[in-house]
Amino acid sequence: MNPQPLKTISFKQDERNVFFHILTACNLSCTHCYINFEQHGKEPVSRDTMEEWLALFHEPKKETNLILLGGEPTMHPDLAHGIKTAKKIGYHSVTVDTNGFLFHDLLDNIAPSDAVLSFSLDGPSAEINDPIRGSGVFSTCTTNLRRAVNMGFKASLIYTVSRQNINYLHLMPELLHQMGVSRFFIQVIGLRGRSASTHESKLQLTPEEWLAVIPETARKTADLGIHVIFPKVFLDKDEVFECSGNVAENYFIFPNGRVYLCPLCEDFPVNAFRIENNRLIKNTGLVEKNFFSLNIPEGCVMNKLLQPGNLSYDETGRPVHRISCCLLKQEIRGNSTPNSNYSAKQPGDRPLF
Repeated sequence: MNPQPLKTISFKQDERNVFFHILTACNLSCTHCYINFEQHGKEPVSRDTMEEWLALFHEPKKETNLILLGGEPTMHPDLAHGIKTAKKIGYHSVTVDTNGFLFHDLLDNIAPSDAVLSFSLDGPSAEINDPIRGSGVFSTCTTNLRRAVNMGFKASLIYTVSRQNINYLHLMPELLHQMGVSRFFIQVIGLRGRSASTHESKLQLTPEEWLAVIPETARKTADLGIHVIFPKVFLDKDEVFECSGNVAENYFIFPNGRVYLCPLCEDFPVNAFRIENNRLIKNTGLVEKNFFSLNIPEGCVMNKLLQPGNLSYDETGRPVHRISCCLLKQEIRGNSTPNSNYSAKQPGDRPLF
């Protein structure tokens, strides 16, 4: 089988992606969790608020995609209601990012046509995954993923790569193929939330480590017919930098009403918008949007400001690698997928970098 070539997914001005954190609570304590309770709040959105905000962010004239997040979104008792509400409103696609525990009997309360389920797993075995995500997580996640696939749900999987698990990434393609996963998101660990600590920052990959492993693993996964998506991370020499905050329409919504345009900014009160009385209010002062138009040799200005340790320079002072927008992705498609009926658009992997 010869997969299609690796390609960069361009930002689209005719679509809107809504990343809706319906709560921040979680049953796990993953080492790379990006939730920041001080900035994101601790209370879940109510059933009524969920309905109101889903209506507020739907754009009928654009392809509007919804990604429901947490914490762990399946812990919210009204998740199934929110999914069905989004479908009724007219969202083009609905994706649920889950750690795989699937609380409140989610699979029995929604139909396969209602949502795509995106599972998080950070190792091909319990020995690798569970020290990162928690004891017993591998068994629970893989059991529920297989059950979901057998029930007809479209399933994808997110693998957050760090120095803890990069040497085991090559074992994932065969596991995904066996479980019937249709789409594989390879994600890079970033310095946000819990992973912003000094200890966790040592788990971040160098450009050389990332580039030596990720593209080749993506190609091998695509050889099995699985669609693979991963962050661009590093721009090619002559590639033009684009910030999604300028050329795309992405909203990252938190239960306390903060709305960000850039996930790198979520540890700080610089959100471009806030929700008040079910209205989207544009914030003034020094907010994230002020930075997006800055043109610097390093590429992403937010990465330069917030994560300068990612950068290195040559003897002339020029950056060795320019950092792309964290929402710019690359993909490689196989000639077929394990679930041949997989067609739902799913842009919503968690952008951790």
